Amino acid sequence: MTRKNRFAAAIAIAAGTALLATGCSSGGAADDGNGKVTMTFWHNSTTGPGKAYWADTVKAFEEKNPNVTIKIQAVQNEDLDGKLQTALNSGDGPDVFLQRGGGKLNAMINAGQLLDIKDSISADAKKSISAGTFSGYDAKDGTYAMPVAVLPEGIWYSKDLFDKAGIEGTPTTMDELNEDIAKLKDSGVDPVAVGAKDAWPAAHWFYNFALRACSEKTLTGAAESLKFDNACWTEAGEQLEAFNDTKPFNKGFLTTAAQQGAGSSAGLLANHKAAMELMGAWDPGVISSLTPDAKPLPDLGWFPFPAVEGGKGDPKSMMGGVDGYSCTAQAPKKACTDFLNFIVQKDNQEGYYKAFQAIPVNQDAQSVVSEPYLKSALAAYKEAPFVSQYLDTLYGQNVGNAMNTSVVDVLAGKGTAKDIVTTTNQAAAKG
Repeated sequence: MTRKNRFAAAIAIAAGTALLATGCSSGGAADDGNGKVTMTFWHNSTTGPGKAYWADTVKAFEEKNPNVTIKIQAVQNEDLDGKLQTALNSGDGPDVFLQRGGGKLNAMINAGQLLDIKDSISADAKKSISAGTFSGYDAKDGTYAMPVAVLPEGIWYSKDLFDKAGIEGTPTTMDELNEDIAKLKDSGVDPVAVGAKDAWPAAHWFYNFALRACSEKTLTGAAESLKFDNACWTEAGEQLEAFNDTKPFNKGFLTTAAQQGAGSSAGLLANHKAAMELMGAWDPGVISSLTPDAKPLPDLGWFPFPAVEGGKGDPKSMMGGVDGYSCTAQAPKKACTDFLNFIVQKDNQEGYYKAFQAIPVNQDAQSVVSEPYLKSALAAYKEAPFVSQYLDTLYGQNVGNAMNTSVVDVLAGKGTAKDIVTTTNQAAAKG
């Protein structure tokens, strides 16, 4: 089975990065009776180059399509899922929005909330974006989102802080990571930043331990069965407990946000207050927005999640996702899909990379990626025998939220590895 096919079977696209939306007005396309259409577009880039990129891209699309007007709304990432689901359930969702994929995508499809764009994908998009990447959005003989960025996960780190601590190279095993954490503590810096206040960033540590402890079949099979009875889930929780016992995280990590402000986990790395952060490949863009000069962190590096002794997962497997955009079922099909095809054209994908420091899905645009850390992440992603969607996305919102919360409880000393499994299974049983 090729990497792309494995990806298509196991991943249901993600996100992770930052998502669309605001809580003000929602959407619903409007036709003024003269063939002119107004659409609403929800995205999460509330400041900086990302916000400017979407404003410029929408303006360029409107200039090429004078009968279409797109109203942009933006909201902070952590607020999106709830507001989006409320809007969709009320029949007043945005016409275009970022799609997390996985169980969340399937729930929207089953509720009849998404437009099937399969027959409207342009020849250029089909040529420049791999079929495996599209497949994560495929279901019921249809395609329900346009991918825009590849988001492999790993550990982002400060080369300067590693050098200061006397660390040579990067760790490839958990034992080596623990040794490096001890050296960083001795140097006077917090080793690992994590935004546990938002729950999901802390839970990504559990996801990666599960990726090492569980087989591909177990991880992907749980997306269908929603049963977490395999012993590997408890094993992953125990590995998390053992790691937490080494006190690797920043001071006050339980009340630290992930991506908002200099005191967030991304901000701590951006300002050399912490040496590492486990996150998807949207992180460089967030980090750069939080440096003192709002420019990319010059000493940023990346390495894959280390190998863990034992376990049934391949040590080269990765967590990862692909950001994509969906049209709601009520959106004007031609205008909406024309916009989706427009945003993945080569020049727009190159602009996306420059604005977000994220790897574009358009393979012709990937040649502009110059940062060594993104090149390393992309190379590891292409070589990975299995890429799993982030588990809270893969298993759906209710199960994912329960898993995330129970992981934070473990890190706070209020729960155990077995509690993660119990809580997750209880949430799954409720449907």
